Amino acid sequence: MFPDHLRPVLSRRDLLLRAANGFGGIALASLLPAPAAARVNPLAPKKPHFEARAKSVIFIFNVGGPSHIDTFDPKPLLAKHQGQRLPDSFGQVNGQFTDGKTPILACPWEFSRHGECGMDVSTLFPHLAKRVDDICFVRSFYTESVVHAPAMYQVHTGRILMGYPSMGSWVTYGLGSESENLPAYVVMPQPEGTPEGGTPCWGAGFLPAVHQGTVFRPGPRPIVHLEPPAGMTPERQRKALDLLQKMNELDTPEGDSELAARISSYELAYRMQSHAPEAVDLSRESEATRRMYGVEQPHTADFGSRCLLARRLVERGVRFVQLYSGGGPLITQWDAHKDLVGNHEKMAGHTDQPIAALLTDLKQRGLLDSTLIVWGSEFGRLPMSESGTGRDHNPHGFTMWFAGGGVKGGQVIGATDEFGLRAIGDRYHMRDFHATLLHLLGLDQNRLWVLHNGRHEKLTDFGGNVIRQVLA
Repeated sequence: MFPDHLRPVLSRRDLLLRAANGFGGIALASLLPAPAAARVNPLAPKKPHFEARAKSVIFIFNVGGPSHIDTFDPKPLLAKHQGQRLPDSFGQVNGQFTDGKTPILACPWEFSRHGECGMDVSTLFPHLAKRVDDICFVRSFYTESVVHAPAMYQVHTGRILMGYPSMGSWVTYGLGSESENLPAYVVMPQPEGTPEGGTPCWGAGFLPAVHQGTVFRPGPRPIVHLEPPAGMTPERQRKALDLLQKMNELDTPEGDSELAARISSYELAYRMQSHAPEAVDLSRESEATRRMYGVEQPHTADFGSRCLLARRLVERGVRFVQLYSGGGPLITQWDAHKDLVGNHEKMAGHTDQPIAALLTDLKQRGLLDSTLIVWGSEFGRLPMSESGTGRDHNPHGFTMWFAGGGVKGGQVIGATDEFGLRAIGDRYHMRDFHATLLHLLGLDQNRLWVLHNGRHEKLTDFGGNVIRQVLA
Protein backbone atom coordinates (compact mmCIF):
# COMPACT_ATOMS: atom_id res chain seq x y z
CA MET A 1 0.00 0.00 0.00
CA PHE A 2 0.86 3.66 -0.11
CA PRO A 3 2.75 5.42 2.69
CA ASP A 4 0.64 7.74 4.82
CA HIS A 5 1.99 10.92 3.24
CA LEU A 6 0.54 9.81 -0.14
CA ARG A 7 -2.97 9.32 1.18
CA PRO A 8 -5.48 12.08 0.33
CA VAL A 9 -7.38 14.01 2.95
CA LEU A 10 -10.82 12.65 3.81
CA SER A 11 -13.06 13.04 0.77
CA ARG A 12 -16.73 13.99 0.81
CA ARG A 13 -17.58 10.44 -0.25
CA ASP A 14 -15.65 8.94 2.69
CA LEU A 15 -17.26 11.37 5.12
CA LEU A 16 -20.79 10.48 3.98
CA LEU A 17 -20.09 6.77 4.09
CA ARG A 18 -18.67 6.94 7.62
CA ALA A 19 -21.58 9.03 8.81
CA ALA A 20 -24.15 6.57 7.50
CA ASN A 21 -25.13 3.53 9.61
CA GLY A 22 -26.61 0.11 8.90
CA PHE A 23 -28.83 -0.35 5.89
CA GLY A 24 -28.92 3.42 5.38
CA GLY A 25 -25.20 3.30 4.69
CA ILE A 26 -25.65 0.50 2.18
CA ALA A 27 -28.40 2.42 0.40
CA LEU A 28 -26.32 5.59 0.35
CA ALA A 29 -23.31 3.75 -1.05
CA SER A 30 -25.42 2.46 -3.93
CA LEU A 31 -26.42 6.01 -4.85
CA LEU A 32 -22.94 7.49 -4.80
CA PRO A 33 -20.93 7.62 -8.05
CA ALA A 34 -18.52 4.78 -8.74
CA PRO A 35 -14.86 5.38 -7.86
CA ALA A 36 -12.33 6.21 -10.54
CA ALA A 37 -11.23 2.57 -10.64
CA ALA A 38 -14.45 1.74 -12.53
CA ARG A 39 -13.34 3.86 -15.48
CA VAL A 40 -13.58 1.94 -18.76
CA ASN A 41 -11.70 2.29 -22.03
CA PRO A 42 -13.16 5.43 -23.67
CA LEU A 43 -12.16 4.11 -27.11
CA ALA A 44 -13.80 0.69 -26.78
CA PRO A 45 -15.62 -0.31 -30.01
CA LYS A 46 -19.25 0.78 -30.20
CA LYS A 47 -22.04 -0.46 -32.41
CA PRO A 48 -23.15 1.92 -35.19
CA HIS A 49 -26.72 3.21 -35.23
CA PHE A 50 -27.48 1.07 -38.26
CA GLU A 51 -25.61 -1.23 -40.61
CA ALA A 52 -22.44 0.51 -41.73
CA ARG A 53 -21.16 0.51 -45.29
CA ALA A 54 -17.64 1.56 -44.20
CA LYS A 55 -15.57 0.77 -41.10
CA SER A 56 -12.77 3.31 -41.51
CA VAL A 57 -11.95 6.55 -43.32
CA ILE A 58 -8.87 7.92 -45.09
CA PHE A 59 -9.42 11.65 -45.61
CA ILE A 60 -6.97 13.19 -48.11
CA PHE A 61 -7.02 16.94 -47.60
CA ASN A 62 -5.28 19.16 -50.18
CA VAL A 63 -4.15 22.30 -48.41
CA GLY A 64 -4.58 25.57 -50.27
CA GLY A 65 -7.28 24.67 -52.77
CA PRO A 66 -6.67 22.71 -55.99
CA SER A 67 -8.41 24.21 -59.00
CA HIS A 68 -11.50 22.13 -59.77
CA ILE A 69 -11.70 23.58 -63.29
CA ASP A 70 -8.16 22.36 -64.02
CA THR A 71 -8.55 18.88 -62.52
CA PHE A 72 -11.99 17.23 -62.50
CA ASP A 73 -14.53 19.79 -63.78
CA PRO A 74 -13.77 20.75 -67.43
CA LYS A 75 -15.06 24.10 -68.73
CA PRO A 76 -14.49 24.53 -72.50
CA LEU A 77 -15.81 28.11 -72.39
CA LEU A 78 -12.70 29.19 -70.50
CA ALA A 79 -10.60 28.69 -73.63
CA LYS A 80 -13.19 30.42 -75.80
CA HIS A 81 -13.27 33.50 -73.52
CA GLN A 82 -9.57 33.52 -72.63
CA GLY A 83 -8.43 37.09 -71.85
CA GLN A 84 -12.01 38.44 -71.67
CA ARG A 85 -13.94 39.67 -68.65
CA LEU A 86 -16.53 37.45 -67.03
CA PRO A 87 -20.00 38.44 -68.35
CA ASP A 88 -21.78 41.10 -66.27
CA SER A 89 -24.64 38.68 -65.70
CA PHE A 90 -22.47 36.85 -63.16
CA GLY A 91 -22.48 39.91 -60.91
CA GLN A 92 -19.73 41.09 -58.60
CA VAL A 93 -17.22 38.35 -57.78
CA ASN A 94 -14.69 38.95 -55.03
CA GLY A 95 -11.83 36.64 -54.19
CA GLN A 96 -9.55 37.19 -51.25
CA PHE A 97 -7.09 39.15 -53.39
CA THR A 98 -9.00 39.96 -56.60
CA ASP A 99 -12.14 41.95 -57.41
CA GLY A 100 -13.53 39.88 -60.27
CA LYS A 101 -12.37 42.30 -62.98
CA THR A 102 -9.34 40.35 -64.10
CA PRO A 103 -9.53 38.40 -67.39
CA ILE A 104 -10.58 34.76 -67.69
CA LEU A 105 -7.74 32.23 -67.64
CA ALA A 106 -8.10 29.10 -69.78
CA CYS A 107 -7.20 25.68 -68.40
CA PRO A 108 -3.56 24.92 -69.36
CA TRP A 109 -4.19 21.14 -69.44
CA GLU A 110 -6.20 18.85 -71.67
CA PHE A 111 -9.16 16.83 -70.45
CA SER A 112 -9.94 13.35 -71.73
CA ARG A 113 -12.41 10.60 -70.88
CA HIS A 114 -11.37 7.54 -68.89
CA GLY A 115 -12.74 4.26 -67.63
CA GLU A 116 -15.93 2.48 -68.56
CA CYS A 117 -17.84 5.45 -67.15
CA GLY A 118 -16.09 7.89 -69.52
CA MET A 119 -15.11 10.31 -66.76
CA ASP A 120 -13.35 13.59 -67.60
CA VAL A 121 -9.96 14.00 -65.90
CA SER A 122 -7.21 16.43 -66.81
CA THR A 123 -3.71 15.34 -67.74
CA LEU A 124 -2.58 16.42 -64.26
CA PHE A 125 -3.73 13.02 -62.93
CA PRO A 126 -2.76 10.27 -65.41
CA HIS A 127 -2.59 7.56 -62.72
CA LEU A 128 -5.77 8.52 -60.91
CA ALA A 129 -7.58 8.65 -64.26
CA LYS A 130 -7.23 4.85 -64.40
CA ARG A 131 -9.26 4.49 -61.19
CA VAL A 132 -12.30 6.65 -62.09
CA ASP A 133 -14.68 3.69 -62.18
CA ASP A 134 -14.21 3.49 -58.39
CA ILE A 135 -14.65 7.23 -57.82
CA CYS A 136 -17.74 9.38 -57.27
CA PHE A 137 -17.06 13.04 -58.11
CA VAL A 138 -19.29 15.66 -56.46
CA ARG A 139 -18.79 18.94 -58.34
CA SER A 140 -21.14 21.25 -56.43
CA PHE A 141 -19.75 21.64 -52.93
CA TYR A 142 -19.37 25.10 -51.42
CA THR A 143 -18.04 26.67 -48.24
CA GLU A 144 -18.75 30.06 -46.69
CA SER A 145 -15.35 31.70 -46.33
CA VAL A 146 -12.84 32.90 -48.90
CA VAL A 147 -10.06 32.68 -46.29
CA HIS A 148 -8.08 29.47 -45.78
CA ALA A 149 -8.36 28.82 -42.03
CA PRO A 150 -12.12 29.45 -41.58
CA ALA A 151 -12.88 27.42 -44.72
CA MET A 152 -10.67 24.60 -43.41
CA TYR A 153 -12.49 24.63 -40.09
CA GLN A 154 -15.80 24.31 -41.91
CA VAL A 155 -14.59 21.27 -43.84
CA HIS A 156 -13.00 19.62 -40.79
CA THR A 157 -15.46 20.60 -38.04
CA GLY A 158 -18.60 21.94 -39.70
CA ARG A 159 -18.08 25.52 -38.47
CA ILE A 160 -15.99 28.43 -39.69
CA LEU A 161 -14.75 29.12 -36.14
CA MET A 162 -12.13 27.09 -34.33
CA GLY A 163 -12.84 25.13 -31.17
CA TYR A 164 -15.37 22.60 -32.46
CA PRO A 165 -14.66 18.85 -32.65
CA SER A 166 -13.19 17.59 -35.89
CA MET A 167 -15.05 14.95 -37.87
CA GLY A 168 -12.42 12.36 -36.94
CA SER A 169 -13.13 13.09 -33.29
CA TRP A 170 -16.89 12.74 -33.85
CA VAL A 171 -16.35 9.42 -35.62
CA THR A 172 -14.24 7.93 -32.81
CA TYR A 173 -16.69 9.37 -30.25
CA GLY A 174 -19.48 7.52 -32.03
CA LEU A 175 -17.70 4.28 -32.94
CA GLY A 176 -14.62 3.95 -30.77
CA SER A 177 -11.66 2.02 -32.15
CA GLU A 178 -11.15 -1.52 -33.39
CA SER A 179 -7.48 -1.39 -32.42
CA GLU A 180 -6.30 -1.63 -28.83
CA ASN A 181 -2.68 -1.05 -29.78
CA LEU A 182 -2.80 1.95 -32.13
CA PRO A 183 -4.52 5.36 -31.96
CA ALA A 184 -8.12 5.51 -33.16
CA TYR A 185 -7.51 8.76 -35.06
CA VAL A 186 -4.20 9.41 -36.84
CA VAL A 187 -3.10 12.63 -38.56
CA MET A 188 -0.20 12.82 -41.04
CA PRO A 189 0.68 16.43 -41.98
CA GLN A 190 2.98 17.60 -44.75
CA PRO A 191 6.59 17.42 -43.46
CA GLU A 192 7.11 21.13 -44.22
CA GLY A 193 4.37 22.18 -41.80
CA THR A 194 0.73 22.12 -40.81
CA PRO A 195 -2.13 23.79 -42.72
CA GLU A 196 -3.16 27.36 -41.88
CA GLY A 197 -5.96 26.03 -39.70
CA GLY A 198 -3.42 24.23 -37.53
CA THR A 199 -4.22 21.74 -34.79
CA PRO A 200 -7.93 22.71 -34.45
CA CYS A 201 -8.39 20.79 -37.72
CA TRP A 202 -7.94 17.57 -35.74
CA GLY A 203 -8.84 18.76 -32.24
CA ALA A 204 -11.54 17.24 -30.05
CA GLY A 205 -13.14 20.56 -29.13
CA PHE A 206 -15.65 19.98 -26.32
CA LEU A 207 -15.58 16.19 -26.75
CA PRO A 208 -13.40 14.20 -24.32
CA ALA A 209 -9.77 14.91 -25.12
CA VAL A 210 -9.06 11.25 -25.87
CA HIS A 211 -10.79 11.73 -29.23
CA GLN A 212 -8.31 14.24 -30.65
CA GLY A 213 -6.08 13.18 -33.53
CA THR A 214 -2.64 11.68 -32.88
CA VAL A 215 -0.01 13.25 -35.13
CA PHE A 216 2.36 10.91 -36.96
CA ARG A 217 5.51 12.68 -38.14
CA PRO A 218 7.62 11.73 -41.17
CA GLY A 219 10.53 9.35 -40.87
CA PRO A 220 11.14 5.97 -39.24
CA ARG A 221 9.83 7.18 -35.84
CA PRO A 222 6.48 8.86 -36.59
CA ILE A 223 5.47 8.99 -32.92
CA VAL A 224 7.76 11.06 -30.72
CA HIS A 225 8.83 9.91 -27.25
CA LEU A 226 7.41 6.42 -27.78
CA GLU A 227 10.60 4.57 -26.82
CA PRO A 228 11.11 3.97 -23.08
CA PRO A 229 14.09 5.65 -21.35
CA ALA A 230 17.41 3.83 -21.35
CA GLY A 231 17.48 1.13 -18.69
CA MET A 232 13.69 0.95 -18.34
CA THR A 233 12.63 -2.70 -18.62
CA PRO A 234 9.05 -3.64 -19.62
CA GLU A 235 8.43 -5.07 -16.14
CA ARG A 236 9.61 -1.91 -14.40
CA GLN A 237 7.59 0.27 -16.78
CA ARG A 238 4.46 -1.83 -16.14
CA LYS A 239 4.87 -1.41 -12.38
CA ALA A 240 5.36 2.34 -12.78
CA LEU A 241 2.14 2.64 -14.80
CA ASP A 242 0.24 0.53 -12.27
CA LEU A 243 1.45 2.78 -9.44
CA LEU A 244 0.46 5.89 -11.41
CA GLN A 245 -2.99 4.43 -12.04
CA LYS A 246 -3.52 3.68 -8.34
CA MET A 247 -2.45 7.19 -7.38
CA ASN A 248 -4.90 8.65 -9.89
CA GLU A 249 -7.67 6.46 -8.51
CA LEU A 250 -7.20 7.87 -5.02
CA ASP A 251 -8.85 11.19 -5.72
CA THR A 252 -9.74 11.66 -9.38
CA PRO A 253 -12.61 14.14 -9.83
CA GLU A 254 -15.60 12.65 -11.59
CA GLY A 255 -15.95 13.74 -15.22
CA ASP A 256 -12.32 14.82 -15.58
CA SER A 257 -11.94 13.99 -19.28
CA GLU A 258 -8.47 15.51 -19.52
CA LEU A 259 -7.09 13.18 -16.84
CA ALA A 260 -9.01 10.20 -18.21
CA ALA A 261 -7.52 10.89 -21.64
CA ARG A 262 -4.02 11.15 -20.20
CA ILE A 263 -4.38 7.86 -18.32
CA SER A 264 -5.72 6.20 -21.45
CA SER A 265 -2.86 7.64 -23.51
CA TYR A 266 -0.26 6.25 -21.08
CA GLU A 267 -1.74 2.78 -21.40
CA LEU A 268 -2.03 3.08 -25.17
CA ALA A 269 1.55 4.33 -25.45
CA TYR A 270 2.72 1.32 -23.44
CA ARG A 271 0.96 -1.08 -25.81
CA MET A 272 2.14 0.86 -28.85
CA GLN A 273 5.77 0.31 -27.88
CA SER A 274 5.26 -3.31 -28.85
CA HIS A 275 2.90 -2.91 -31.81
CA ALA A 276 3.52 0.49 -33.46
CA PRO A 277 7.06 -0.29 -34.72
CA GLU A 278 5.68 -3.15 -36.80
CA ALA A 279 2.74 -1.06 -38.07
CA VAL A 280 4.91 1.79 -39.33
CA ASP A 281 7.72 -0.36 -40.74
CA LEU A 282 7.28 0.02 -44.51
CA SER A 283 10.28 -2.25 -45.17
CA ARG A 284 7.93 -5.15 -44.46
CA GLU A 285 6.10 -4.37 -47.70
CA SER A 286 7.10 -6.07 -50.93
CA GLU A 287 9.28 -4.28 -53.45
CA ALA A 288 6.37 -4.31 -55.93
CA THR A 289 4.08 -2.58 -53.42
CA ARG A 290 6.65 0.06 -52.55
CA ARG A 291 7.26 0.68 -56.24
CA MET A 292 3.53 1.01 -56.90
CA TYR A 293 3.26 3.77 -54.26
CA GLY A 294 6.39 5.51 -55.54
CA VAL A 295 8.23 5.14 -52.24
CA GLU A 296 11.59 4.87 -54.01
CA GLN A 297 11.09 7.94 -56.24
CA PRO A 298 12.16 11.35 -54.92
CA HIS A 299 9.04 13.25 -56.00
CA THR A 300 6.56 10.68 -54.60
CA ALA A 301 8.58 9.20 -51.73
CA ASP A 302 7.02 11.26 -48.92
CA PHE A 303 3.37 11.20 -49.94
CA GLY A 304 3.66 7.63 -51.20
CA SER A 305 5.05 6.53 -47.83
CA ARG A 306 2.20 8.23 -46.00
CA CYS A 307 -0.43 6.67 -48.29
CA LEU A 308 1.12 3.26 -47.75
CA LEU A 309 1.20 3.85 -44.01
CA ALA A 310 -2.48 4.88 -44.13
CA ARG A 311 -3.31 1.52 -45.69
CA ARG A 312 -1.32 -0.33 -43.03
CA LEU A 313 -3.13 1.59 -40.28
CA VAL A 314 -6.69 0.93 -41.45
CA GLU A 315 -5.65 -2.66 -42.05
CA ARG A 316 -4.85 -2.83 -38.31
CA GLY A 317 -8.09 -1.26 -37.09
CA VAL A 318 -7.37 2.49 -37.03
CA ARG A 319 -10.71 4.21 -37.49
CA PHE A 320 -9.82 7.57 -39.07
CA VAL A 321 -6.68 8.66 -40.94
CA GLN A 322 -6.26 12.30 -41.97
CA LEU A 323 -3.62 12.69 -44.67
CA TYR A 324 -2.46 16.13 -45.80
CA SER A 325 -1.08 17.14 -49.18
CA GLY A 326 0.36 20.59 -48.63
CA GLY A 327 1.18 22.65 -45.57
CA GLY A 328 3.78 25.02 -44.23
CA PRO A 329 5.27 27.49 -46.75
CA LEU A 330 3.18 28.61 -49.72
CA ILE A 331 5.49 26.77 -52.13
CA THR A 332 4.39 23.45 -50.58
CA GLN A 333 0.64 24.11 -50.89
CA TRP A 334 -1.97 23.94 -53.66
CA ASP A 335 -2.39 27.72 -53.30
CA ALA A 336 -1.68 28.86 -56.88
CA HIS A 337 -2.07 32.64 -56.76
CA LYS A 338 0.55 32.74 -59.51
CA ASP A 339 2.22 30.16 -61.73
CA LEU A 340 -0.75 27.81 -61.73
CA VAL A 341 1.08 25.43 -64.06
CA GLY A 342 4.21 25.10 -61.93
CA ASN A 343 2.28 24.82 -58.69
CA HIS A 344 -0.30 22.24 -59.74
CA GLU A 345 2.12 20.10 -61.75
CA LYS A 346 4.40 19.89 -58.72
CA MET A 347 1.63 19.08 -56.22
CA ALA A 348 -0.17 16.65 -58.53
CA GLY A 349 3.17 15.03 -59.32
CA HIS A 350 3.67 14.36 -55.60
CA THR A 351 0.24 12.79 -55.08
CA ASP A 352 -1.22 11.31 -58.29
CA GLN A 353 0.62 7.98 -58.30
CA PRO A 354 0.38 7.38 -54.52
CA ILE A 355 -3.38 8.03 -54.37
CA ALA A 356 -4.02 5.76 -57.37
CA ALA A 357 -1.83 3.11 -55.70
CA LEU A 358 -3.82 3.44 -52.47
CA LEU A 359 -7.09 2.76 -54.30
CA THR A 360 -5.55 -0.14 -56.22
CA ASP A 361 -3.91 -1.67 -53.15
CA LEU A 362 -7.04 -1.46 -50.99
CA LYS A 363 -9.10 -3.06 -53.73
CA GLN A 364 -6.60 -5.88 -54.27
CA ARG A 365 -6.61 -6.65 -50.55
CA GLY A 366 -10.39 -6.58 -50.23
CA LEU A 367 -10.25 -3.46 -48.04
CA LEU A 368 -11.79 -0.88 -50.38
CA ASP A 369 -15.33 -2.02 -49.61
CA SER A 370 -14.81 -1.26 -45.91
CA THR A 371 -12.58 1.82 -46.28
CA LEU A 372 -14.03 5.18 -47.31
CA ILE A 373 -11.58 7.39 -49.21
CA VAL A 374 -12.39 11.11 -49.39
CA TRP A 375 -10.40 13.66 -51.42
CA GLY A 376 -11.10 17.34 -50.88
CA SER A 377 -9.99 20.83 -49.93
CA GLU A 378 -11.24 24.04 -48.34
CA PHE A 379 -12.33 25.52 -51.69
CA GLY A 380 -11.53 25.64 -55.42
CA ARG A 381 -10.17 28.43 -57.63
CA LEU A 382 -11.75 31.24 -59.63
CA PRO A 383 -11.99 31.13 -63.44
CA MET A 384 -10.45 34.62 -63.64
CA SER A 385 -6.70 35.12 -63.45
CA GLU A 386 -4.61 36.49 -60.62
CA SER A 387 -1.17 37.92 -61.34
CA GLY A 388 -1.73 36.87 -64.95
CA THR A 389 -0.82 33.19 -64.37
CA GLY A 390 -2.64 32.16 -61.19
CA ARG A 391 -6.12 31.85 -59.69
CA ASP A 392 -7.65 33.25 -56.48
CA HIS A 393 -9.77 31.34 -53.93
CA ASN A 394 -13.26 30.18 -54.92
CA PRO A 395 -15.60 28.92 -52.13
CA HIS A 396 -18.71 29.15 -54.33
CA GLY A 397 -18.36 25.82 -56.11
CA PHE A 398 -15.70 23.10 -56.20
CA THR A 399 -15.14 19.33 -56.44
CA MET A 400 -14.59 16.69 -53.79
CA TRP A 401 -14.64 12.96 -54.45
CA PHE A 402 -15.45 9.71 -52.64
CA ALA A 403 -14.38 6.11 -53.24
CA GLY A 404 -14.82 2.73 -51.56
CA GLY A 405 -16.82 2.19 -48.36
CA GLY A 406 -20.33 1.96 -49.79
CA VAL A 407 -19.82 4.57 -52.52
CA LYS A 408 -21.16 4.13 -56.05
CA GLY A 409 -18.16 4.84 -58.26
CA GLY A 410 -17.94 5.91 -61.87
CA GLN A 411 -20.33 8.83 -61.59
CA VAL A 412 -20.53 12.62 -61.34
CA ILE A 413 -22.96 14.36 -59.01
CA GLY A 414 -23.75 18.08 -59.14
CA ALA A 415 -22.33 20.79 -61.37
CA THR A 416 -20.94 24.29 -61.52
CA ASP A 417 -21.96 26.94 -64.06
CA GLU A 418 -20.39 27.14 -67.52
CA PHE A 419 -17.34 28.98 -66.18
CA GLY A 420 -16.94 26.91 -63.01
CA LEU A 421 -17.63 29.89 -60.76
CA ARG A 422 -20.65 28.77 -58.72
CA ALA A 423 -22.33 25.50 -57.87
CA ILE A 424 -25.73 25.22 -59.55
CA GLY A 425 -28.71 22.92 -59.21
CA ASP A 426 -28.19 20.63 -56.24
CA ARG A 427 -25.61 22.50 -54.18
CA TYR A 428 -23.99 20.73 -51.24
CA HIS A 429 -22.89 22.38 -48.02
CA MET A 430 -20.34 20.89 -45.64
CA ARG A 431 -23.27 19.80 -43.44
CA ASP A 432 -24.33 17.54 -46.33
CA PHE A 433 -20.77 16.27 -46.72
CA HIS A 434 -20.58 15.36 -43.03
CA ALA A 435 -24.06 13.82 -42.96
CA THR A 436 -23.06 11.60 -45.89
CA LEU A 437 -19.76 10.56 -44.31
CA LEU A 438 -21.47 9.67 -41.02
CA HIS A 439 -24.20 7.75 -42.85
CA LEU A 440 -21.64 5.61 -44.67
CA LEU A 441 -20.17 4.73 -41.26
CA GLY A 442 -23.57 3.73 -39.89
CA LEU A 443 -24.03 6.88 -37.80
CA ASP A 444 -27.22 8.94 -37.69
CA GLN A 445 -26.23 12.61 -37.59
CA ASN A 446 -29.16 13.38 -35.26
CA ARG A 447 -28.26 10.66 -32.76
CA LEU A 448 -24.57 11.58 -32.57
CA TRP A 449 -24.56 14.54 -30.23
CA VAL A 450 -23.17 15.82 -26.94
CA LEU A 451 -24.68 18.30 -24.50
CA HIS A 452 -22.45 21.38 -24.40
CA ASN A 453 -23.37 24.72 -22.83
CA GLY A 454 -27.01 23.68 -22.71
CA ARG A 455 -27.18 22.78 -26.41
CA HIS A 456 -27.21 19.43 -28.16
CA GLU A 457 -24.16 19.90 -30.37
CA LYS A 458 -23.70 17.83 -33.54
CA LEU A 459 -21.14 17.68 -36.32
CA THR A 460 -23.84 18.83 -38.75
CA ASP A 461 -25.12 21.63 -36.45
CA PHE A 462 -28.83 21.99 -37.28
CA GLY A 463 -28.61 19.16 -39.82
CA GLY A 464 -27.45 18.22 -43.28
CA ASN A 465 -28.85 16.10 -46.07
CA VAL A 466 -27.28 12.74 -46.93
CA ILE A 467 -26.24 12.83 -50.60
CA ARG A 468 -28.13 9.68 -51.53
CA GLN A 469 -26.69 9.50 -55.04
CA VAL A 470 -23.25 8.85 -53.53
CA LEU A 471 -24.44 5.59 -51.96
CA ALA A 472 -23.99 2.29 -53.79
